[in-house]
Amino acid sequence: MAAGVEGMTLSEVKGFGRQKGHSEIYRGTEYTVDFLPKTKFEIVIADDRAQRDYLLSIFLGVVEGLTEFLPVSSTAHLRICEALLHIDLHDGFWKMYTIVIQLGAILALPVYFWQRLLQFVRTFPRGERGNRTIFTHPLSLTLIAFVVTAIPAWALTKEIGKNLENLRVMALALLIGGIIMWIVDVVFTRPRTTHMEAMTLPQAVWIGAAQILSAVFPGTSRSMSTIAAGQVAGMSRPAALEFSFFLSMPTMAVATGYDFLKTVMPYHHEVNIAPLTMNPHEWIVLAIGFVVSFFVALAVVAWFMNWVRARGFAPFALYRIVLGIGLLLLLARGVM
Repeated sequence: MAAGVEGMTLSEVKGFGRQKGHSEIYRGTEYTVDFLPKTKFEIVIADDRAQRDYLLSIFLGVVEGLTEFLPVSSTAHLRICEALLHIDLHDGFWKMYTIVIQLGAILALPVYFWQRLLQFVRTFPRGERGNRTIFTHPLSLTLIAFVVTAIPAWALTKEIGKNLENLRVMALALLIGGIIMWIVDVVFTRPRTTHMEAMTLPQAVWIGAAQILSAVFPGTSRSMSTIAAGQVAGMSRPAALEFSFFLSMPTMAVATGYDFLKTVMPYHHEVNIAPLTMNPHEWIVLAIGFVVSFFVALAVVAWFMNWVRARGFAPFALYRIVLGIGLLLLLARGVM
């Protein structure tokens, strides 16, 4: 017996379920239903849709939490999932949903690094050893790197918007970024800076500049570009990773906050981003995605910090290369 068909309305059912064993063809599929009032059948359909949305929210929350801070590009993974699951990218609710799960992932960083954050605040501006200045303290360097990224990224907003839905750009960015990451991880093995507290101003500026690539070319991965740039600048893997996480906090908070304002405020919205009026069901879907993304991201950050201390980034580089090639093949065959 068919439990329900998403999108079916009472007017489309035409007496569906009015008699025992009644059959009806709907969108090319024959359904047989025992005696059910139309209203009850409609409720069954609504329940099925709600369950599907909840499962979809859990799945996308897991994808966001897993990929946001790994050097594999959460943007590319979400875009691939949305294409495979036929989610309407121009729908205001799903644009809002993407922003909300990103906010959930962002929250994991200050929760995980709260002790380090307090330590940096207490020692500002001289630092733990008293050899820092207002321009070279870790918090200052984080802010400087953010500004270096933010100004060009804001100026290139239109170009960034064009690439956000371009799977071919993402596939090439995954492939090329994976190759670069592998080369950097193999070549730059003698770091001069082993702790974030020992970073210099030029290193921060260089990393901020490298992060622009991830904004202009989705699929590059913000964490990949900052980690690789840190290694090239003479930082150890753990130091580059930690600075990447700290730089993520203002970068992602401002970027997602800006997208959020464009979505919910009518006088700030742009093309294809509409103000939303949501029902209770949609609020639940958002809440599920937010919570799942937060806890998964928190676990990933803890795991990734431990992984990098003992291993390199080669497995992630290989994964990017395979995914990029696979995506290009699917696009060439017209599958996506």
